[in-house]
Amino acid sequence: MPREISAGGVVVRRTKGQWWIAVIEPRREDDDKKSHSQSKKAVLALPKGLVDPGETPEQTAVREVREETGVEATLVAKLTDIRYVYVRTWSDKQRVFKIVSFYLLLYRSGRIGNIPENMRHEVKRAFWLPLDEAAQQLTYRGEREPVKLALAYLELHPEELNDAARNPR
Repeated sequence: MPREISAGGVVVRRTKGQWWIAVIEPRREDDDKKSHSQSKKAVLALPKGLVDPGETPEQTAVREVREETGVEATLVAKLTDIRYVYVRTWSDKQRVFKIVSFYLLLYRSGRIGNIPENMRHEVKRAFWLPLDEAAQQLTYRGEREPVKLALAYLELHPEELNDAARNPR
């Protein structure tokens, strides 16, 4: 069984006394067929993608966040690895074992949803979602755990977020 290694980010931003995270709605094959897409519930996910050759998972998380959401973020800490098997639907229908490392990232700059043109085939939209609602609204069960871990991290280490904001890596 082939393996894929990916990385992604739980990007947090504090606004008006509340934590928010950047989420994406991936583009689906049937998005252009209005009758199908109108009847299906939107998929909400965390930004993530394959680790490129010569790239660390941390670099991948930061890059994927920039490419899929339009925002720049600073690495704070590793949250967890999730593992699962999926079937490639777009090519050889092969089962693939996938590991995704998720990192807590702190928003630095940029406008959410300002997605580069070359990424529009992957991402339909990106937006801020209240962190305390995200675990219930994300589509994929495996992505809910990193969000819960991010919330716990923020509660236990508020000083680290302040340090990261003052001294970006």
